[in-house]
Amino acid sequence: MTMKKIYLAVFTMALLLAACGDKKSENVRLSGTLQGMADDTVYLYGTDRYYNRLDTIFVKQGKFVKDIEVDTLVSAWLQFGNGMEYPLYMDKADLIEISGSADKPGLLAIKGNPANEELTRFHQELFGKDLPSEAAVEKAAEAFIRSHPNSLASIYVLDKYFVQKSVPDFSKIKELSEQMAGSLKDRLYMEQLLEYLESYEKVSVGKSASYFQIPGMDGKDIRRTDFKDKYLLLYFWASWSDACRETSRQLKQLYKEKKNREKFDILGVSLDVDKEVWKDAVVNDTLDWKQGCDLKGWNASLVGQFAVRTLPYNVLLAPSGRIEGRNLTQKEIEEKLAEIAKKK
Repeated sequence: MTMKKIYLAVFTMALLLAACGDKKSENVRLSGTLQGMADDTVYLYGTDRYYNRLDTIFVKQGKFVKDIEVDTLVSAWLQFGNGMEYPLYMDKADLIEISGSADKPGLLAIKGNPANEELTRFHQELFGKDLPSEAAVEKAAEAFIRSHPNSLASIYVLDKYFVQKSVPDFSKIKELSEQMAGSLKDRLYMEQLLEYLESYEKVSVGKSASYFQIPGMDGKDIRRTDFKDKYLLLYFWASWSDACRETSRQLKQLYKEKKNREKFDILGVSLDVDKEVWKDAVVNDTLDWKQGCDLKGWNASLVGQFAVRTLPYNVLLAPSGRIEGRNLTQKEIEEKLAEIAKKK
C-alpha cells in the first residue's frame, strides 16, 4: 500500500469515527429540579410491555439527571417518597425536563414528548388558579379525552378522573374509552384498566361482598363473621406509604368516637410483605382496630377480591355484606354512619 493510500485510509477512518461521535443518543435524557427536595430517591417504573422495569433516580439538592434506554414510546410512573405518583411518557432520544415542587408532585411541569406537554397544559389550565368543582374537573377531563384520542395521557385522565371516583359511571367510562384510538386500547395500561373495571363492577356499591378471611397479627384467621351485626370498614394500607400512615392517624379519632356508640368497626388490611415491619407500624402508630395481612403485597387476596388499585383505600360493608361505599373520605364515612343511625 502506498503512503498516499495509507493517509487516505486513516483520513476516512477519522471521518467515520467523528460521525459516530456526533450520532445523537437514542437514550431518553431525564433532567429536573424539584423544589423542597434535598437528597432523595425517586423511582421510575413502567406501565406497559415496552418498559416493564424499575429504574432509580438519585436526587441531589433537588436536582437530577438520568439516562433511560427505551426502544419506542412508553408510559411510566414517577414514584415519590411520600407515595405520590405521576405519569411520564418517553420515546427514543427525548430530552425531558421536569420541574415542580416535591410537596406537590401531582402538579409537575414536564417538557419533552407531546403526551407530557399535553397533560401539563391540561393540569395548568385546570388547577392553575382556583380549585375547580368536581363537575368542572369531569367536564374538562372528558373534553381532553375527546380532543386527544391518540394520546397516552388520555388513558391517565380516564383513570384519574373517571375510574378512581368513589362511584364510577361505567357507561361514561365505556363511552370515552370507545373514543380512543385502537393503538391506545392495545396498551397494557388500558387493558389492565378495562380488566379492573370488569372486576370493580362485581364489587361496586350496592353489590354483596363474598365471604373472606385474612391472617391476623397472631397468625389466626380473621373472618367477616367476626364482625357480626356491625358495619365494617375495610381499610387497605401499607407501612411504607406516608399517605396511609396519615390517614390512619385520622381514622383513630373516628374509631374512638364511633366504636362504642355505633355498630361500627375497622379491619386494617395491610399490603406489607415483611411481617415485623408491618407489626412495628401497627404498634408505633397505636392502631387499636384488628389488623390482617397475608404478606403478599399487591397480590393479597382481598386486594383482588375488592378491586383495590390505590392506597390508602377503604370499603364500607353493611352487616348483610352489602357494599355501602368505596374510597370514602372521613367526612363521607361519618355522614354514612349518621345516615345509618337515623334508619334504626
